[in-house]
Amino acid sequence: MTPVRLRSTLDGIPAYKAGQPPKVVDGVTAYKLSSNENHHDPLPSVMKAAELALHELHRYPDYGSGALVNEISRHFDVPAADIAVGTGSVGLLQQLVQITAGPGDGVLFSWRSFEAYPILTQIVGANAQRVPLDANDRHDLVAMARAVDDSTRIALICNPNNPTGTAVGREAIEQFIQSVPDDLLIVIDEAYCEFVNPDVIPDGLDFYRSYPNVAVLRTFSKAYGLAALRVGYCVAHEEIADALRKVQVPFGVNSIAQAAAIASLDAEGELLDRVKDIVSERSRVAAALVAAGLVPAESEANFIWLRLGERSMEFAGGCELRGLSVRPFAGEGVRITVGEAEANDRLIEFSEQWVRGES
Repeated sequence: MTPVRLRSTLDGIPAYKAGQPPKVVDGVTAYKLSSNENHHDPLPSVMKAAELALHELHRYPDYGSGALVNEISRHFDVPAADIAVGTGSVGLLQQLVQITAGPGDGVLFSWRSFEAYPILTQIVGANAQRVPLDANDRHDLVAMARAVDDSTRIALICNPNNPTGTAVGREAIEQFIQSVPDDLLIVIDEAYCEFVNPDVIPDGLDFYRSYPNVAVLRTFSKAYGLAALRVGYCVAHEEIADALRKVQVPFGVNSIAQAAAIASLDAEGELLDRVKDIVSERSRVAAALVAAGLVPAESEANFIWLRLGERSMEFAGGCELRGLSVRPFAGEGVRITVGEAEANDRLIEFSEQWVRGES
């Protein structure tokens, strides 16, 4: 049988590795700390909005997510024409790469960063321009600016960065924007922006308002706790947002997701109180890991990064035996979501034993 001819550019695309659920350990409550999920249950008001939307399952969703776009516009004081909604920030990320890059073009990003970046780059046949993180596991924006060449069409700044949780400040981002060509699309990927210290880490929308070549990506998956519904948004100047709408998957954002996202914005105060609790717990866990003798990166997200090198898989395996699933990157490090207090306590206890060689 003659096989069909597929695009050769798909050869060798790395598989996306999602965080795995914890394995069942007899007599132990298992916790998933591998996917950066918000461990809190949905708010009752959000659940009610989603349940009401179920009554319209026989209807197509609003193609343009008009009500959600208007709510985002009002909430963040940006023009509705500058907003594109998609299937999570990663869906919009794919669209951003599609509208800027093709075979032979360059997609610039730090590494290690979000796993989807090289995958989406290779799908369109573009070249990944990877720039190593600095010694503190942060974006090296000076090196990234130097890496820009005539082929570079889009630059991705993951702030805070996944999987390291580190973030860069206003001056570094401003200098990067001013040192690269004006026609280079700069995407500030802010999937975890609600977890940052706003006195230290800037709001990406400030750069969008000042520079026409800056787009900002955000999601309802993390702080808002809607990971299963797949809804995010991009704020960019109208020409860019309009191009995103041209390549969107028709009816990709379903009615339940739209309704739940609107309800989440309405209840943002309550949701951000939960975020404060997660940030407080992040600080507690990080301090305990330092006391145990480990060196976590300075996180501004809802997870913690341990650069453990060749011992990364060993650490993850020990967590697994204790009913905790974390996200290891072989030979590099381990990303650990900040979860329930009980899960975090167990992680701390194991880490102390592991450092002492008792695990």
